[in-house]
Amino acid sequence: MFKVLLVMHDHTSGDYYRINKTDFAALPGINQMIYNSDGRVYQVEQVVSFAGYSKNSGIVAVLVVHPVNQDDQANNIYGLDINDILK
Repeated sequence: MFKVLLVMHDHTSGDYYRINKTDFAALPGINQMIYNSDGRVYQVEQVVSFAGYSKNSGIVAVLVVHPVNQDDQANNIYGLDINDILK
């Protein structure tokens, strides 16, 4: 697992408004979409890796993300049962 810090970026104001610590099985890349525990889908803007860190020693990267438009098809994930999807 890769431990990362998610930094939320609001494009309308230009502000960075929240930081979450989370884990990923595979480190997301730029423009990938991720589903966060707050029930929203975010798109990765930047990936900043820490040099010389192993994935078992703590945080390995900072991901700057912004929420996708509420009309985006990716937002339809909310409410789906993961057990139904993975069968």
